[in-house]
Amino acid sequence: QVQLVESGGGLVQAGGSLRLSCTDSGRTFSSNSMAWFRQASGKEREFVAYMTRSGASTAYADSVKGRFTISRDNAKNTGYLQMNTLKPEDTAVYYCAADRGGYWGTSDYADVRTYRYWGQGTQVTVSS
Repeated sequence: QVQLVESGGGLVQAGGSLRLSCTDSGRTFSSNSMAWFRQASGKEREFVAYMTRSGASTAYADSVKGRFTISRDNAKNTGYLQMNTLKPEDTAVYYCAADRGGYWGTSDYADVRTYRYWGQGTQVTVSS
């Protein structure tokens, strides 16, 4: 059973950096594709980044490309989202998601309906 717990959120000034972590206490992390989504207040949850099970392939939303990096350490059952050059518009609750399916080469990786497992979310606030 996949059980995801995010950490690493907080308050940061514009231009700063944060690294989010997503740990699977169920220890089945390596069997799952993973993704990060975010949801700003009053808005729908949106795709941020995706990584395949092996970590060989990644995809990013245009809004974060070049600033955010998704990674994973399957030995530690943990995924990461390194966020650099943060902007006030990055303010949101960030969610880690995972699913046993492989979605590389399809548009499904960016769809919230794809993912069976979700963490509880961690707040990221970027001040101007």
